[in-house]
Parts: sequence; structure tokens; C-alpha cells
Amino acid sequence: MLKSKQLIQQFAKEYAKFTPTNFKLQRALVVTKLSRYEFEQLRHPDLSREQLEQKLRDRGTDVEMVLYLHNLHKDFERRIVQSFQDVGCEVKLASSSLSKDVMNWADVIVPVGGDGTFLLSAGRASPLFALSQQKTPIVGFNSDPQHSEGRLMLPKHYSENPADAVSRIKSGDFKWMHRSRIRTTLLGINGKIPESTDLFRHTVTKMEQVTTSPEMLDEHMASKYKAKMKRVLPYLALNEVFIGEQLSSRVSHLQLVLNHQDVVNKTKCSGLCVSTGTGSTSWHTSINRITGRDVEDLLRSLPNSNAADVAQLRENVEEIAQRYNQSLLFAADDPRLCYSIREQICVGVWPSPKNFKERDFVQNVFVKSHCIDANLVIDGSISYPFNDGAKALLEVWPEDALLTISLD
Repeated sequence: MLKSKQLIQQFAKEYAKFTPTNFKLQRALVVTKLSRYEFEQLRHPDLSREQLEQKLRDRGTDVEMVLYLHNLHKDFERRIVQSFQDVGCEVKLASSSLSKDVMNWADVIVPVGGDGTFLLSAGRASPLFALSQQKTPIVGFNSDPQHSEGRLMLPKHYSENPADAVSRIKSGDFKWMHRSRIRTTLLGINGKIPESTDLFRHTVTKMEQVTTSPEMLDEHMASKYKAKMKRVLPYLALNEVFIGEQLSSRVSHLQLVLNHQDVVNKTKCSGLCVSTGTGSTSWHTSINRITGRDVEDLLRSLPNSNAADVAQLRENVEEIAQRYNQSLLFAADDPRLCYSIREQICVGVWPSPKNFKERDFVQNVFVKSHCIDANLVIDGSISYPFNDGAKALLEVWPEDALLTISLD
């Protein structure tokens, strides 16, 4: 396997092949956020506005706040549209249904909302561009920086002056950023792919199925993983892929092979999270971060021989925790993955082998399920059944990277 530095250099050369050399901003596709108020309208299509608002009040919802945030987003959305029109761009509005025609039409995709809208835009574009050299860049605007961190969006000061950002993009005053994404390949006997489920709208609904053709595995891979066929899932993960039991109180029983090694790592845990550099600021950090209280508890367990040093360290527990948490992050264009085992059982025969790390950087991860009612979930949005016997290979390919625009 390539060393990390070599791998990063190799991917940097590959990314250059997919960087536009003659980008012209003429057509912008603005992807609108589904506000909470619009979500409630979808849930109750037969109610008038007055009836809907009364129903929400009856159950205790702060209707005024819901309407305030809805109007705030719509006003900002109109500002974004106007900003692109002011520099001579043709603009189209779209929701989560991004058709192939409208994607091909656009020079740039502009999610307006928060990180969820950005992930939706990137994820729904995957079936169209995952395996091709055609790259439509994405640049996002945070419509409510007071209530949303929006790490995937442009810096918050552009929410105050979006026209400045659009002007810079139009003039070419920006940098390209390639964000690595995870390609998921299901391995099996017949290459069948289960139906996916859309979790984005906070309801479990069947998606319009987008499929890819099954392929034969090469002889070595077929023998190693005891599978004849493979099928690449049509959706790429920008943040992470999570594998685990649907019921959080049930133990997830998984087998992992790292970097195609000959060691089978067996674990019982609360699920597996495989993250990209982009996702390292999100769930990856939430799983692995520590607090000042954790640092203080660890210091208490140190021998008393260095009591003065320990006392000094205790004065800086928050700084120590912050420094550790910052070290969990890695670059968005890093070709490596970082897997995290959530709450791994470490008693008796588990894990096997005993030196199996609960977190590490890898180039690829093979996962086999021994779960009862589990799912493989891409970016918290698209879910596939992943029960006993299911096999998947998670890896990063340079041609799958998401092309984004950076102004800083």
C-alpha cells in the first residue's frame, strides 16, 4: 500500500485532470432548502394555511418562530437569485429533485440553506456524475448563519453580502477545491442491489431507484471476499458512511478487513462510521472528541510522583481537550478514510484480534455484516439494508471527488 504522503501526491495529480480550464459562469442552478414550514405542508397537504397553523399550535409548536425562519430563508434565497441575475446569469430554482437535464444545463450548483442542503445537492448529483469526467462545481450559501454553522458553505460574512461572492465567482477570483467522497461497492453472489430509502425528509420513504450495472469481480477479489459479483452504489458519501443496527440499543456485529490485508477484524459495537476529511468536522469529531472533564479524569489517574506537573496540567484541561479535538480533523481533499468504531465492546473475546484499533486511517475498508436489522447509510440521507451476510467495500477514487468553489 502507498504511504500517506505518496497517496496524497498521487491524488493531487489526478484531481488536476478534473479541474475546469475554461470555466464561464452563465447559468446557475439554485437548490432551495426544505424549510420546516414547507415540511409540515408536505405532511398535511389537505389543510389550508390557517388549519395547518392551528394544528401546529395545538401540538405546542412555536408557529411564529417556524414562520419567521421560513420567511428569513425565502428572503435570502431571493437575494441569491438576484445576485446571480445582476452579473448576467440565467437562474433556475430546484428542490431535492435534480433531474439530469437541469444538472447538465447548469454551470454551477448553488445550494442555499445549511449543510443538509449542501449534502443533498452533492448526493443527488452523484448518480449523474460519479463515474464521468463531467464536473459541475458546487458553491453553497448559508441562509441563517445565526442558527447554523454551515461548514460546507461559504464563510458566514458572505451571507451578509452574497453579491460580493457572486461577483468574485463571475470574475474567476476563487480557488477550486476537490472534496474526496466514498464510493461504496456491494459484493455478492448475484449482484442484486436492495432498494434504497430516503431519510432526508425525516420520513422513511422509498426513493426513485437509480441503479448501476453489476460486474464480475476479478479472480483475486472473488476468492478473498467469497463473492462473484459487484455493484457500485450510485450515491457517493461526502461526509461519511455509517453501518449499524437500526435499533441503537442493539449490538452491531461486524467484520472488517483494512487495506485488503489478510487479517479479519471482528467487533461488536454501536456501529461503524467511515469518514472523509470533509466529514471529519461532523460526526467523526462528535464520536471521538473529548471534554475538559475527560482530561481532568485522566490526570487524576496519573501517579502522584509528579503532583506539581499534574496540578499545572489541570489548569489547562480545556486547552488540552481543544487541541486534541482539533487533531481529529483532516483535509477535505485527503484521499484517506478514517474509520471509527462506536463504543466497541472490549471484554472477553471482543474485539478479535485484541490489538484491533477502534479508530485509524485507511485507504479502503471491507465490511461484512452479521447484524439482524441493520442499514448502510450514506450521509445520513440514503439508506440500504445491510443484514447478515451483506458485504461492502468502501474506498476513495479521485474521479469521484466533488468539485467545489472556495473563496478563502
